[in-house]
Amino acid sequence: MKAALKYAVLATIGGCIYYAIEIAWRGHSHWTMAVLGGICFVLVGGINEFFPWSMPLTLQGAIGAVIITALEFVAGVVLNVWLGLGIWDYSAMPFNVLGQICLPFTLAWVPLAVVAVVVDDWLRHFLFGEDKPHYVLLRGGASNG
Repeated sequence: MKAALKYAVLATIGGCIYYAIEIAWRGHSHWTMAVLGGICFVLVGGINEFFPWSMPLTLQGAIGAVIITALEFVAGVVLNVWLGLGIWDYSAMPFNVLGQICLPFTLAWVPLAVVAVVVDDWLRHFLFGEDKPHYVLLRGGASNG
């Protein structure tokens, strides 16, 4: 029960942050983006729960971008293609798949995923008493946070 509450809190915070980013970037959003953002935040933030802290943040960002892109594709197919909600359309973007994902946004998710990892780690530390975060930015170079 305690773990479920922790993930619910993290998903809510992450979803609110993502929703706010969408409002700032696009001027509008859809409530499903808060849900998707929360799920992405928990999964991306949990990368270093499954991999060692010695994994470079840059690699965590790349893995996070893949996670976000995969979830965005699934959500896009359900919400935009099947249900016809038209929440987003990347069909005019280069290297897109069904207008639901595209290479430019996949690359944009890398730095966003790095930020999500760091924010998640510090939230876990301050709110739930987990280990103080420490990072490796690039292979071979350590940075304590």
